[in-house]
Amino acid sequence: MSAQSNEATKGGLLLAIETSCDETSVAVVRGGREVLSNVVSSQIDTHRQFGGVVPEIASRKHVESITIIIEEAVREAGIRLEDIDAVAVTQGPGLIGALLVGVVAAKSLALALDVPLIGTHHIAGHIYANRLIGEILYPSLALVVSGGHTEIVLLEAEGKFRIIGRTRDDAVGEAYDKVARALKFPYPGGPHVDKLAQEATEEIVLPRSWLEPDSYDFSFSGLKSAVLAEINRSRMKGESPDFSALARGFQQSVIDVVTGKAIRAAKEFGARQMMLCGGVAANRGLRERLAALCEEADLPLLIPPHNLCTDNAAMIAAAADLKWRHGQFSSLDLKAEAVMSLEDWSV
Repeated sequence: MSAQSNEATKGGLLLAIETSCDETSVAVVRGGREVLSNVVSSQIDTHRQFGGVVPEIASRKHVESITIIIEEAVREAGIRLEDIDAVAVTQGPGLIGALLVGVVAAKSLALALDVPLIGTHHIAGHIYANRLIGEILYPSLALVVSGGHTEIVLLEAEGKFRIIGRTRDDAVGEAYDKVARALKFPYPGGPHVDKLAQEATEEIVLPRSWLEPDSYDFSFSGLKSAVLAEINRSRMKGESPDFSALARGFQQSVIDVVTGKAIRAAKEFGARQMMLCGGVAANRGLRERLAALCEEADLPLLIPPHNLCTDNAAMIAAAADLKWRHGQFSSLDLKAEAVMSLEDWSV
């Protein structure tokens, strides 16, 4: 075994870069768990005027910010660039132009420092954000709910991903944003819908899309259409739509389906632990309901704090540490991938 392979098995000091969408983030993490810095520059204010992320603008903002954010992360971590053992970067999935900015920056840094490069899967990052707050027990089940992804992922062993359920149309985050626009909320609308649902005293009951009896897949396009139909029905009667009751009905439908399927999957596959991951994991209603169901099932639950649910580079470092310890590095011809298989990324 080479000296580099010996070193790889011990963990290391990783600098990670995340630019998959509209956050420019750089983190320095030791051993896959000790976060020395995690700097995030959000573009929300820029994209809010357009009602959503504009890919070309996101890419340009990453170009403007990436060098500054790298310098800030290194300074905050109290290290020198020469101390870095490897550079990790989100390879995909994501917006291709945004990903390219991070990939080019990571390649340049790895080449300049003569250290390994680790292309990392974005969803693996969301899942292993949980390792930054606690031990992961295997087999473990991850419920991934984000702007672009809704999946149930079984981890039979460390770094071994198996998708057992996924959305067939809108992801949860997409559905929240579309419903939020219908309810006249600004981008990003998810937190506004969550807050309104929590405050509501009435609920307009909306359909639950369970699909086939044995399926762990999801579908939210019909639910979004049901919300729009309720709004149109009220206006045709000359009434003002009850937005708070609609928000509560929408949120309860989403939560019932995603948590119900996750708990059923955990029982079927003998999971020792549940993990909640992704940007929508910051949703208060979802967190509270899943926590209650896991307590009833005597199933340990890990949920990252809000700052580790949304896109950040510390989670990318946590996932990249799996590859580092196995000596699985990327070549400098690494390509950004707008669509990328999580299962194929397994260690």
